[in-house]
Amino acid sequence: MAIPVLDFSQLNGEERAMTLTQIANACEEWGFFQLVNHGIPEELLERVKKVSTKFYKLEREENFKNSKLVNLLDETGERLENVDWEDVITLLDDNEWPSKTPGFEETMKEYRFELKKLAEKVMEVMDENLGLPKGYIKKAFNDGEGGDNAFFGTKVSHYPPCRHPERVNGLRAHTDAGGVILLFQDDKVGGLQVLKDGEWIDVQPLPNTIVINTGDQIEVLSNGRYKSAWHRVMSSTDGNRRSIASFYNPSLSATIAPAPQLVEKTNQQVEQTYPKFVFGDYMSVYVQQKFLPKEPRFQAVRAM
Repeated sequence: MAIPVLDFSQLNGEERAMTLTQIANACEEWGFFQLVNHGIPEELLERVKKVSTKFYKLEREENFKNSKLVNLLDETGERLENVDWEDVITLLDDNEWPSKTPGFEETMKEYRFELKKLAEKVMEVMDENLGLPKGYIKKAFNDGEGGDNAFFGTKVSHYPPCRHPERVNGLRAHTDAGGVILLFQDDKVGGLQVLKDGEWIDVQPLPNTIVINTGDQIEVLSNGRYKSAWHRVMSSTDGNRRSIASFYNPSLSATIAPAPQLVEKTNQQVEQTYPKFVFGDYMSVYVQQKFLPKEPRFQAVRAM
């Protein structure tokens, strides 16, 4: 069993209907799929790989090797439960950017610009498959018509070689809080797994693909048709796994609720499905409960 690999360019040709169906099935059955021919130039992706690897070597590696986490793993013979074997930095347009790695800021800003466009195309496909008006999800995330205040962040992570991978996860199992996640993962070193029918399945490294997964807010907007998927990263003794995840999330002030069209179609009372809430309230619950079951998060935000 392997997660679906789909050709995004076929949406523009005779295979459009079939490709829409494949994406709908991937969203309903997996919550994860890989895109090839996604429109991001290969030359740009190659530059992203180079500057990210250089950035880790120049600006992050020494700190990680001397971190409390590394010392703790070496000193204790026990499994570490509440930590992740991960070095991570989050990039936002208005944050201060790393400055010691030549070309890092320029390359990553260009990459983020392209990724955001791809995220919006993916959301339009979800709109179409769910029978929603074009732009529905984008509008909901941007807190209304014409807004441009959705959150778009990029997490640059590295999972360095680990001497005791049986004692610590690269990243503990969780679902993502937000909307649509676009991952450019290492094309050689694996480790990412998704939970499918009670079994952990490897997300196979494929050169220059973009892995898409749906977050909790897509689950709510779709009234449960597109479930957010549990996933994790396993640590390993060899290879420094690179992972660049971009998150298209609602603005903190956006109100999220099941799309009325989908509530009517399933013939349910709104009270019986997902609550209506402000995304910022959901995030305040999520940061406390990220690695716990997601259903209580929906219940907690319902009670606010």
